[in-house]
Amino acid sequence: MDIFGKALQDYYLKGKTGTLWLHNSYDVPEEMPIDVFFRNEVEMPDLEITALEHCKGTILDIGAGVGSHALYLQKKGMDVTAIDISGGAVSIMKKRGVKKAFEQDIFTFEKRFDTLLLLMNGIGLTGTLAGFSNFLIRAKTLINPGGQLIFDSSNISYLYTDLQKPTNRYFGEVSYRYAYQNQLGNWFDWLYIDQETLATLSKSHGWECEIMMDDGEDQYLARLTIMS
Repeated sequence: MDIFGKALQDYYLKGKTGTLWLHNSYDVPEEMPIDVFFRNEVEMPDLEITALEHCKGTILDIGAGVGSHALYLQKKGMDVTAIDISGGAVSIMKKRGVKKAFEQDIFTFEKRFDTLLLLMNGIGLTGTLAGFSNFLIRAKTLINPGGQLIFDSSNISYLYTDLQKPTNRYFGEVSYRYAYQNQLGNWFDWLYIDQETLATLSKSHGWECEIMMDDGEDQYLARLTIMS
């Protein structure tokens, strides 16, 4: 059930949509703004522009949504492939002009690129620390020699300022589910990884980790390259 894709389609085709709710495992449900996925380069935060400006060679935009970042790169004349597991999102990408847009899971994709890109906390799709470790192993089969993995994430320890951190899991492992027009999606795992944990796990899997940007508000941009 592609609840997320249905909300995106309604917004794209009708210019308006009902409320897309994001239920979570740590607090009350939150409203998910749809227009943010359709933002242009002027509306993108500095962190995203920095990431896009550091892309090189052939690029795989993972979890590309409706293709806003892919369109930016395409406009710059770059060779970008965009993938998402939401069929609704991929349909919009194609209509918006993304030349290479596919409904595809990163864990079954079979091609190599110079840059693997995951923005808007796209690295969260790895779900857990174990999932992130598996992704780092998987990413080595998708990246060309001298290639790079670029993504942003957040340290969400601030959520536990007045609450005790979980004792049975890493505090950045959360669960979400979408609700839209009286439909409720399945729960899915999502990961927010702090910089220290990122550096430790990356090194253990043979990746060099560079923090390219820190916005001072718990969000940061990272670039990983394979150790020589």
